[in-house]
Amino acid sequence: MKRLFFALWPDNRTRKQINGLNQSISSADLKKVNSANLHLTLVFLGQVDSQAEAKIKERANDINIQPFSLHFEQLDFWKKPRILCLTSQQYDPQLLILVNTLKTIAQQCGIETEDRPYRPHITLARKASQNINRKIGGINWQAHSFCLLQSCSTPTGVNYQILQSWELK
Repeated sequence: MKRLFFALWPDNRTRKQINGLNQSISSADLKKVNSANLHLTLVFLGQVDSQAEAKIKERANDINIQPFSLHFEQLDFWKKPRILCLTSQQYDPQLLILVNTLKTIAQQCGIETEDRPYRPHITLARKASQNINRKIGGINWQAHSFCLLQSCSTPTGVNYQILQSWELK
């Protein structure tokens, strides 16, 4: 069994911008997300066996969605999971089409997904206790592909490993 999720994985330029913003935020209680782990979750799958993983990968090959742009312009604090995240208030409809398509694929493969409305966000820090009021200039992200990732626990924390990626066309 592997702990899997679909995500958008930033290119190096976008990752540097997001990490630069993250490093400029200071608060004693924050546990910042490692730069190498910054991503935008599309659909969390949870524990998946190898047979379901193979089916998911095969069906994802048939996704035909055009590349799209995202603009992240706001810092948000989400109280229940205690995270500080970068959010997008307006985004290309292609993003929701991709998310809904991936949810359908997961369900067809026998995997239950979250039933709450999708809110695109990039988690910057965990263990947050309050919002940080700060203006940000905004970060533009050109999505050209999406990935299936595995969450791997290590002695130094969690690392995300790309298992496969697909180009948006």
